[in-house]
Amino acid sequence: MVERIIAACDGASKGNPGPAAWAWVIAGADGEVAAWEAGPLGRATNNVAELTALQRLLEAAAPQVPLEVRMDSQYAMKAVTTWLPGWRRKGWKTAAGTPVANRDLVVAIDGLLAGRDVTFVYTPAHQVDGDRLNAAADSAASHSARTQQPAGSAAGSIPPPSEAPTAAPRSPKSGRPRRSSGASSGGSVKARFPGRCSCGRSYAKGETITKNADGWGHPACAGAASA
Repeated sequence: MVERIIAACDGASKGNPGPAAWAWVIAGADGEVAAWEAGPLGRATNNVAELTALQRLLEAAAPQVPLEVRMDSQYAMKAVTTWLPGWRRKGWKTAAGTPVANRDLVVAIDGLLAGRDVTFVYTPAHQVDGDRLNAAADSAASHSARTQQPAGSAAGSIPPPSEAPTAAPRSPKSGRPRRSSGASSGGSVKARFPGRCSCGRSYAKGETITKNADGWGHPACAGAASA
């Protein structure tokens, strides 16, 4: 019996439309990321990025092996599981008779799905203790959108660490959540994957890391850079 491939894909657009990118990850037997890829799209919408991520994953995965795709985009998932058959019957028109948005991507995905065993699983994004593969894909897509550079396991690199969602601290007076500055202004998170600090030394999975001007690394290195 052929084992099912477990994978996730995600897209990101910083501005929607804005600098965008796609990413996919495939899990190994241990459930951890075994292979991944991310690529820039220039300026694009989030929907284009999400559909492109799915297209690139389907192109990368062996078509003869059953595939489970985890996604946090309801638009992309419904487009290929719910709306697509009707669009195809209507000559790629919506129920209102208007052209299907992002038709080239939808048509390409339709062809890639033909004759394949593919299951789609919706996974809400940015959840504490959420889906690890989806978090990795989200992080890789966001990083590539910001840098507009391709990356992936084929080049020997690992997905950039995700910013772990945390509960907002409550105001002692009102009891209401206060807005947190988050990791983007020096906050620390637990690394989801091992990586390398700008100082040249590595950090381990689960180690506390801090965001700095050059990416992520040891808190002491970030403090030294800002001193």
